Amino acid sequence: MNGENFPFDLVIRGGTVVLPEGAAEVDIGVRDGRIAELAAGLPAGREELSAEGRIVLPGGVDAHCHMDQQPWEGRSTADDFQSGTLSALCGGTTTIIPFAMQMRGQALSEVVADYHERALPKAHIDYTFHLIVGDPTQQLLEEELPRLIAEGCTSVKVYLTYEGLKLDDYEVLEVLNVARREGAMVMVHAENDACIRWLTDHFLKARKTQLRYHVVSHPAIGDREATFRAISLAEVIETPILVCHVSAAAAAEEIRRAKKRGLPVYAETCPQYLFLAAEDIDTPDLSGAMCVCTPPPRPRENQAEIWRGLLDGTLEVFSSDHSPWHYRDKISGGPDTPFTRIPNGVPGIETRLPLLFSAGVNGGRMSLMQFAELTSTTPARLYGLYPRKGVIAIGSDADLAIWDAGREVTIRNSMLHHATDHTPYEDMVVHGWPVTTISRGEIVWHEGKVSSTPGRGRFIAAERPFTPQTRLPSVLES
Repeated sequence: MNGENFPFDLVIRGGTVVLPEGAAEVDIGVRDGRIAELAAGLPAGREELSAEGRIVLPGGVDAHCHMDQQPWEGRSTADDFQSGTLSALCGGTTTIIPFAMQMRGQALSEVVADYHERALPKAHIDYTFHLIVGDPTQQLLEEELPRLIAEGCTSVKVYLTYEGLKLDDYEVLEVLNVARREGAMVMVHAENDACIRWLTDHFLKARKTQLRYHVVSHPAIGDREATFRAISLAEVIETPILVCHVSAAAAAEEIRRAKKRGLPVYAETCPQYLFLAAEDIDTPDLSGAMCVCTPPPRPRENQAEIWRGLLDGTLEVFSSDHSPWHYRDKISGGPDTPFTRIPNGVPGIETRLPLLFSAGVNGGRMSLMQFAELTSTTPARLYGLYPRKGVIAIGSDADLAIWDAGREVTIRNSMLHHATDHTPYEDMVVHGWPVTTISRGEIVWHEGKVSSTPGRGRFIAAERPFTPQTRLPSVLES
């Protein structure tokens, strides 16, 4: 048998496979890390895997996560590429897109080179990078950014708040203009910086430092304004944008209005806006710090509007925004730690897919096709990875997640594979769990056992998601 030639390296049999045209009972034949054939009754493979009674989905594409990022205010994220990608694959994700973050005074190309060095020996699964532009100098706009986009980092993030990162409107227009010319996607962190600073200053003067003021100092009206402003700036330049981590119903409504006008505006939301709420932050002790992130979770009744946005197409992408800080670091100032000293971010790269599958698919809100689109296919399209990633199709990478739709799991931090000391979803019960993960045809997670090794993940040079525009925006041609 050892000398026998097999037509496939791996055959996955008997599962309900979620294809672009719908779910079908077909076998998947894998050769050289790619999907070679999709049909019932395929001949034997060198390796065989039964998916009988289970669902086979495209491996998740987590298009918004933070790991091994440069220290923020003297602190480093709990996950590096080794623990972060391990956690991702154990949750059914096969591709991640973290951020190479440039702050004022830094050269973006040096940040990207450093990020490559961090990822290469550690990543378990494939990855590409978003570029965070925090200092849009003429050299960056004219030389660095076009070169990095050509090298496969075809998405750029800008911030409208955060010291050291925020851009003014003129700077945002400059970045949008380069993205238009180069065919790149621009992501926007849309919060009104002046509102946040003004409210925070007044709360601190009044000695209102409890956790609840984190939410109040990041008002939903500020999200609405910043979202409208970002859309307006993109409309001037005539280029697509994606609004990140939409938390507020009012911001979702601005995006919905823009779509109705035919503008190429896309948007993302995250688990914390469906499964956490402002009430989870407003605790008498500091346990609510586990749920502190920006934008913050909104009052519980707001969750229905975020679900509505996911289901009606207003919000096309469901990402984790995994930002893993230790709880002990969040409350390092002791029992009186003010809300301004708590690092923003929650872990969630491993629980992203099970939470949505349980409440969305098993909860009767969405189909398997919608689930695949939100968590894999659409982010792959928008960030230049499709059809290599994000779809079960002949020629695509064999990135797959096999789900036991009926498995009941109580989430505990002790069962997760990230490096942080807590999960905000502790004790939540979910129905449906990814029991096998396959990355480029290699089984890396199966029934609780990891068989991957650090460094097997590869950098994937993303294609330009849009056609570069050589003509001027029409406003300049008038």
